[in-house]
Amino acid sequence: MKIFEELESEVRSYCRAFPTVFAKSNGAIITDESGKEYIDFFCGAGALNYGHNNKEIKSELVSYLMEDGILHSLDLMTVAKAKFLTAFSNIILNPRKMNYKIQFPGPTGTNSVEAAIKIARKVTGRTKVATFTNAFHGMTLGSLSLTGNEGKRKGAGVELTGSYFIPYDGYHGEEVNTAKMFRKYLEDRGSGYDIPAAVILETVQAEGGVRVARTEWLKEIESICREYNIVFIVDEIQVGCGRTGTFFSFEEAGISPDVICMSKSLSGIGLPFSLTLIKPELDKWNPGEHNGTFRGHNLAFVTATAALNNWVNDDLQKGVFERGALIKEKMSELIEKFPYDLSLRGRGLIWGVEFKNTELGDLVSKLCFENGLIIETSGINDQVVKFLPPLNIDIALLNSGLDIVSNAIEKVLNEN
Repeated sequence: MKIFEELESEVRSYCRAFPTVFAKSNGAIITDESGKEYIDFFCGAGALNYGHNNKEIKSELVSYLMEDGILHSLDLMTVAKAKFLTAFSNIILNPRKMNYKIQFPGPTGTNSVEAAIKIARKVTGRTKVATFTNAFHGMTLGSLSLTGNEGKRKGAGVELTGSYFIPYDGYHGEEVNTAKMFRKYLEDRGSGYDIPAAVILETVQAEGGVRVARTEWLKEIESICREYNIVFIVDEIQVGCGRTGTFFSFEEAGISPDVICMSKSLSGIGLPFSLTLIKPELDKWNPGEHNGTFRGHNLAFVTATAALNNWVNDDLQKGVFERGALIKEKMSELIEKFPYDLSLRGRGLIWGVEFKNTELGDLVSKLCFENGLIIETSGINDQVVKFLPPLNIDIALLNSGLDIVSNAIEKVLNEN
């Protein structure tokens, strides 16, 4: 590991939590150079919903490479892009009666968010964007201005402007309706809150500590946006592509965002890829007004098209709910032993165990790693151990991973 310490920037982070050199990966298993295997409950921070080196997706990628398929194309028209657009429309949009224009804003999630807030400002003529406490939307300046984490915001080095924060659902406890609070801010022209160009939210705040918004709250936020002609943006970057069960995390709430941000598991195999879905009436871009050198990532078009085959029926969705129920059951049993120390929340296959003692989450993650499991923490104090296994993880392997987590939590609580 000496080479990384000597040459790589001090900004590196995940490698400090999981200090080994990884060599191979397959499915839910990642192997280091010494041959030690780890069950992966991290999945590239949600970028590997279908597991490592998914066989079907990789096969399409290798074939495309061997046939000298186009690799780089800016936004030129390519066969690979045409196939992705057709599949995404036929498999995802049309069955859900969703009508969106598809923008390829660049390779990462924050590119998608930047495009979303720019188009909202362009079409409304307003500048402010309303975001929520504990939100995370990316690390470029526009996205960072929408992010609540103090440590990440400080890294900007400049004042972050153009947004204001609203309490997320449950921020003041379940008895306080923060959507109603937001409505009051907009109704009262003495509140100091401008009517924003957009509202951006995550249905589940993943990096914010696995905070799950209630359906009624999401519907009310959407209603406020319609009433005040505010562009309603949903950030699906970490909790989309089936992470909550349905392909889009907002489907169960029955809401219809004006703009949808997607990335992470969109490529299906870990390649950089993002898109921004925009309702046609809002697609007011001038040609080239928002662009980027790597917005035409053809390898990702190929793998994303292959990944969509997982959604031609509801088998994967059923499997997510089955596995999610297993996590909920096992972790609930654990929490019954430590009701004053732990709490549990989540949906589908994103779950978080929160520690009342905020110093314990990192200890659990470290102990899990020592015992062959990779799992990260989230929340402002890293107080939440976050479960992000592959959506198709083998049930036996899931159970083994849950045993490792349970044992680590019990050991840490008993010793502290």
